[in-house]
Amino acid sequence: MSSATNQQDAKITVYWLEKSRAQRIIWLLEELKVDYELKVFRRGKDFLAPPELKEVHTLGKSPVVGIQAAGAEKPVILAESGTIVEYLTEHFGSWMIPKRYPDGKEGVIGAETEEWLRYRYLMHYVEGSLMTILLLALVTQNIRNAPVPFFLKPITRGIANKIDGSFVNPELKNHMTFLEEYLATCPNNGEFWCGSTLTGADFMMTFALEGANVRAEMETKYPKLYNYFRMIQARDAYKRAGEKVSEASGDKYIPFSDLKL
Repeated sequence: MSSATNQQDAKITVYWLEKSRAQRIIWLLEELKVDYELKVFRRGKDFLAPPELKEVHTLGKSPVVGIQAAGAEKPVILAESGTIVEYLTEHFGSWMIPKRYPDGKEGVIGAETEEWLRYRYLMHYVEGSLMTILLLALVTQNIRNAPVPFFLKPITRGIANKIDGSFVNPELKNHMTFLEEYLATCPNNGEFWCGSTLTGADFMMTFALEGANVRAEMETKYPKLYNYFRMIQARDAYKRAGEKVSEASGDKYIPFSDLKL
């Protein structure tokens, strides 16, 4: 793979965990056409990351990216998707960051472009708000399906149903309705989240929408969101990312949108 940018002889290593947010980083690097090394980690029977990931970053989570610059004594280790996406786009894909100010309005409060404001908002919104709901939905699903004695099943299901009914489902509907309308009002009638070009926000949003697909019944209830992530999945770079992890892991990559968890 040849880099479309000045890679400054940096060596990039992605510590990829199956069924994790790390896939958005592989997709980003494929879009950037930047060389990288892929190291695969598998979840245990408890669905948690293996302890070996703690040797890379103390929290033992994924994605984690190491960037070894030419002449540097040690690599920069980056964790958290938002941080990684911002760092990689700033160094290797500045075209994926919307212009902040119109010409002549630099530094003026309130003069920021709509594209940049949406970008900054979504980069924080995904993990700060949306993923909280989706993770709680996963927790209640696990409670409902927990392998407990048959006489306890009504109790565990009742707990999960209560949480879903009083909080998860109403909040998920609230967020999906908001996002369906938000996507429909993209600047310049763009097909991406911040307008007519791909930005870091798209890498953040796609994974979350894939995760919400089945639970939110997105195809029938939120067609704009559904068509959006299917459009993303049809991109060559997205497909290459899936092929790369399939080859490295030995297992066919299946997007979260199509997994039966």
